[in-house]
Amino acid sequence: MRPSSTCICQHISPLQTKTRFIILMHPKEYNREKIGTGRMTQLQLENSEIIVGVDFTDNDRVNEILAKENCSSFLLYPGNDSFNLSIRKSAEINSVLGDNPHIFLLDGTWPCARKMLKSSKNLQALKRMSFDNKIESKFIIKQQPASLCLSTIESVYTVLNLLKEGDLEQCDTKNFLIPFEKLIEYQLDYMLNPNSKHYRSTANGAIMPKNMYKKNGDRNILSE
Repeated sequence: MRPSSTCICQHISPLQTKTRFIILMHPKEYNREKIGTGRMTQLQLENSEIIVGVDFTDNDRVNEILAKENCSSFLLYPGNDSFNLSIRKSAEINSVLGDNPHIFLLDGTWPCARKMLKSSKNLQALKRMSFDNKIESKFIIKQQPASLCLSTIESVYTVLNLLKEGDLEQCDTKNFLIPFEKLIEYQLDYMLNPNSKHYRSTANGAIMPKNMYKKNGDRNILSE
């Protein structure tokens, strides 16, 4: 869905994972976002799907997944009582997630994700999963509440690596972020081109991170 000059399809290399990822995408992200990473994430994961909506309380597909026997479902979302993959041992991860784990992700801006969760009673009832992030997002072409807030594909990449450390996954993630990195590369080349109408650079020719472009004051990072 991009011009051929910036198409990332050639860089897609889907992974087969034990874990199924369900990407719940806000309609604004689905209809308007040209550089979002939710669709890219789904293309990189064979065992995944996208469901578009805001209130998933009565969503037939979501409830079908939640009603499955012999599978465990989680919502990747911060919370005081979340299951933190970063501090759990391998045996505990395997015990809690089981043989057929399903992880739901909210794909949208932080305000949109908060609205999605607030509207969806079935998602509110899910056990939350989280991780301790210590890396800055590479998504500098898009505004984030803070540099430690990761895009959807970066979050999944982090989760997959933690599940590998916990011996729940064996997939090779070394190429997982290549389409994402190529997207950023294409966009930066465009934004640093003086002939582009979206030319944006500093005096030394470097692009400023998008989280520096805040017009209405600092955004609050979502927390409990």
